Amino acid sequence: MTAKPAPTIRVQRDDFDAAAESRGLTAGRKDIGAIVSFVGLCRDEAGTLSALELEHYPGMAEAEMMRIGRLAIERFSLLGLTAIHRFGRVEAGEQIVLVIAAAPHRQAAFDGANFVMDFLKTSAPFWKKEHNQDGSSGDWVAAKDADDSAWDRWSR
Repeated sequence: MTAKPAPTIRVQRDDFDAAAESRGLTAGRKDIGAIVSFVGLCRDEAGTLSALELEHYPGMAEAEMMRIGRLAIERFSLLGLTAIHRFGRVEAGEQIVLVIAAAPHRQAAFDGANFVMDFLKTSAPFWKKEHNQDGSSGDWVAAKDADDSAWDRWSR
């Protein structure tokens, strides 16, 4: 029986290179038939938002991401998984999050990536505060009902 791969999990202030992360996950591998990559960006909310301030619970964020990464690998028979989430000030247009799922077949890779992103949007210990174009600070962003519904589908 082949050992399950350990997910690559990082929480970092600096930006990431999605293509380099994908190459790192697949280098030398001939058993991977599909990779699904998701990059979440900070959008400007129709020109009203200049940036997001991303906070996390150090130690717990990484542990929870590792837990859900291991669960995704087990549940979807993934051959590899990378999840990176930034913290600090992220300007509109910049990258926030990366999830790459590798699997023998495409559906498992899609499902694994969706599963991890749905977790990150609803249950990971990250918080986002809006910074508006006019210089004012907005609200801390709450999880949306649609995000909760997306996560709920995995518990069925």
